Amino acid sequence: MLQSLISDLQSLANPEKAKHLQGFFKTRKGEYGEGDIFLGIIVPKQREIAKKYKNIPLNQVQKLLNSKIHEHRMTGLIILTNQYKKVKINKLLKRQIYEFYLKNTQNINNWDLVDITCHHIVGDFVLKDGSDTLRDLAKSQDLWEKRIAMVSTYAFIKQKRLGEPLAIAEILLNDKHDLIHKAVGWMLREIGKRNKNILELFLTPRYKTMPRTMLRYAIEKFPKEERKKYLKGEI
Repeated sequence: MLQSLISDLQSLANPEKAKHLQGFFKTRKGEYGEGDIFLGIIVPKQREIAKKYKNIPLNQVQKLLNSKIHEHRMTGLIILTNQYKKVKINKLLKRQIYEFYLKNTQNINNWDLVDITCHHIVGDFVLKDGSDTLRDLAKSQDLWEKRIAMVSTYAFIKQKRLGEPLAIAEILLNDKHDLIHKAVGWMLREIGKRNKNILELFLTPRYKTMPRTMLRYAIEKFPKEERKKYLKGEI
């Protein structure tokens, strides 16, 4: 089954698109995606493949996640996400998938891999079962574990449970990496969509010192004149 899946992906390879993606996802030496190899397959096509092979076992998903090819890892993670969503009652199976995901954070090593999957598995599991996982991940030295921590809070935000997302944002507020600035800003913006007052209370004592990119993302949906005041430090 695994070799058939890999063959199906290979048949969709687009070398021209792959070359573009290699640059877009920063795969050169010293960049955050160093060494990542792309086939050039769009995500909707990968979702089709994932649906076709939805029942492959975890040991075969593991082989996909161990691959240096980006689309192998992405398709494996989409399969994993779909399997988690399919489980309605069996908490033991949900925990197995959740723990499998966390054991593979070294393979979930680009921002799209994180963003498409983590809140559906890690966020959902922690939301319902409780855990210090997100805070532990936020304090990691690993870029992708920190992004997983922040983006996983999207599961909380969609339920309007905003305390944990704000706590993770606070931990990551002074992080040095641009991809963390964007993730925190994105989740703050999502908080603001649900409750602008809470976002403003969070921003008021912090907006002058938080990274500029983070602030821009956070206030993106504010009225134009209000955004200008924030950016000029006039709030």
